[in-house]
Formats: sequence, C-alpha cells, structure tokens
Amino acid sequence: MSARGVGEVTSATGSAGPAAPGAQAECTNGANGASGASGANGASGANGASGANGANGVSGANGVSGNGASSASGNGISATGLHQPLDSLVSEVVASYRADPRGHFIGRHYRPSRDEIIECIQLFLQLFFPGYFGRQDLTDEDLIYHVGGLVGSLRQKLARQIEQCLCHAAEGEGANLRPCAGHARRLADEVLGKVPGLRELLIEDVQAAYDGDPAATNHDEILLAYPGLLAVSVYRVAHELHRMGVPLLPRIMTEWAHAQTGADIHPGAEIGRRFFIDHATGVVIGETSTIGNGVKLYQGVTLGALSHPRDEHGRVIRNTKRHPTVEDDVTLYAHATVLGGSTVVGARSVVGGSVFLTRSVPPGSRVVMKAPELSVRTSNHPPGWVLDFDI
Repeated sequence: MSARGVGEVTSATGSAGPAAPGAQAECTNGANGASGASGANGASGANGASGANGANGVSGANGVSGNGASSASGNGISATGLHQPLDSLVSEVVASYRADPRGHFIGRHYRPSRDEIIECIQLFLQLFFPGYFGRQDLTDEDLIYHVGGLVGSLRQKLARQIEQCLCHAAEGEGANLRPCAGHARRLADEVLGKVPGLRELLIEDVQAAYDGDPAATNHDEILLAYPGLLAVSVYRVAHELHRMGVPLLPRIMTEWAHAQTGADIHPGAEIGRRFFIDHATGVVIGETSTIGNGVKLYQGVTLGALSHPRDEHGRVIRNTKRHPTVEDDVTLYAHATVLGGSTVVGARSVVGGSVFLTRSVPPGSRVVMKAPELSVRTSNHPPGWVLDFDI
C-alpha cells in the first residue's frame, strides 16, 4: 500500500484529492492507481476500488476493475479508446484524407466564413431597404446613427471576409500573404462606396417588378415577399465584388441567394437596369450572360452554354463567352432556354414558353413553339372512378 493508500489517492498527473465518502481505495501501483475518487483514465465505480493497473482501468458497477474495458488488448479496446472495428474505420477515414487533399481543409489557415458572409448580405439589405430588413422602429431622427452603425459593422465584417478570400487564394498558390489585409480594407471601402448607386438600381428593379406583375398590389409586397428581388439584390452586390477581382466571396453570396430563392445568377453575368424575375424558381443565368435594360424573365428560364470547348488535354477552356446576349426590353416566358455565346436575342423580342433557342433572332422577333396536338376524350364515369395513366 502506498503512503496515501487509504483516504487519499494521487492521480497519474500528480494531483491529490480526497477519496469518495466510504471508499476503500487501495492502489497496487501507487501514483498510477485510478481510485473511485480520481485517476488519469480510470472511470470509478460505486465503491471506488481500483485495479492493479489503475491508469487504464475502467471499473464496474461496484468499482471492481476488469468488468469494464481495462486494456488495449484484453477487451477489444484500441489506443484511440474505440472498439477495434471502429478503430479500423477511423484509420481508413484518416488515410483517405492523407491520400487525396480534395475535400478537406486540414493544415490550411485561410477559409472564408459562410455565416459571416450571410451576415454581410443581411447588412447590405438593411442599407438598401431600411425598415423592410432589420429594425422596424426606425424614425428619421434615428437614420444617421442607424446607418453609421450598419456601415461600421459591415465594413469590419466585409473586410475580414475579403481578406480571408484573398489569402485563401494566395495560400493555395503559395504566394505572399502579407498584402491581403490592407488590400481587403481598400476593396471593402470601394464596394461600400457603391451602395448609393446600387440602391438606385434596386429601386428601379422594384418598380420594374410592380410595372410587370399585375398581381403586385404595391411596392411593399414586392420588397417583403418577392424572391426575385432578393436574388437580384444579392447579385448586384456580388457582381461588384466579382468585378473587383475578389475570389470566392461573390459566389458564396449568390449561391446563398440561389438556395433562398431558387434563382441561380452567376455574379459574373452583366445585367442592366429595370430587371425583373417573376416567380424566380428555376431561373439560371450563366457567368458570361449579358442582359440589357428592361428585361423580364419568368420561372424556369435558362441562359446557358451550348457546349464547353476543351483544350488538347480535354480540359474545359475557361474565360470565353459561353452564354447568350439578351438585348433591351426582351421578355422570356416560362422555361424558355437560350444557349450559346454567339446567340443574341434582339431588342424588344418575345420568346415564348418552353422555346429552345440556339441561334440569334433579330430585334422585334416573336419566337414560339408550335402548339402541340392535344387529345381530349370525354365520357360519363360512375362515382369513385379513377383515371389510370399507366402506359
């Protein structure tokens, strides 16, 4: 028995503490014994009686070592503390990380925060449309302080996320990371300086939605309820960041809006004034699309690539014009698909629903599908009859 064998036990880390009341703690290996009161890895039992190898002992219900897991080899417990089949799984998963760097972010330092980028989006929306987003109790006297607080908070968060994105790209290329912070602050200030102009564009987008949708009863309904306006609002901020050369962050912004609204607008697309997406769901606007002023899209419209040219190694060639151009005052109805970098939809044209267009059309065109041939049968059926569509 050690000098502290009864009433007080020394753990494997050297700390001492009183035994649990009524415990008859006795250690064969002194400082390595895990009693009912303390121990490095020992889990005490009800009466705290430790085993001979207390540091690894896991006691049972009455504190008797050996009823739990006592060693790496005796009862199927590995060095990780898991049962051996699970230990094999852990080793296999870790080996997969080491074998392929894609799909993990281990040993790297700069990664943008999606959560904080979403916070930036919310702050931009509060600046663009005060009272509709954020605080609802604003008065004219509050505005100067409210806007000052928003701008200060947004500047800090946006600069931090721009820095993370710049350094993330530089880290991947092995470049010098030192200029990231200063450059990020300058870019954040530049995009904040564009807020008045962006807000002017967005007010025109709100008016375009009101003018283009007879179901809209007022501007409030559009600002509070229309998903298309939300998608376009986020796009307009992301587009400015994209033009400045900020990597990754613009795409995180627009893909968040995609998840919220169903409209997928690449931040690289060029979109003019008075833009309206009605219903929004399923709209896709590709990276190199060009859209003029006064354009209206309905749900399911796709402005996409006809094909992806490849180099001699079979890799997709990037930074080419792959998506169509839609000129001023064009309307594209539901599920119209326009493809190809050389395809131009002339000004004031109307493209009907479900049209599949891969060539240019001149200004003032009306492009529609031929009406499909319908088959209609009528008959009198008894109550409870169910139409069977099985073919």
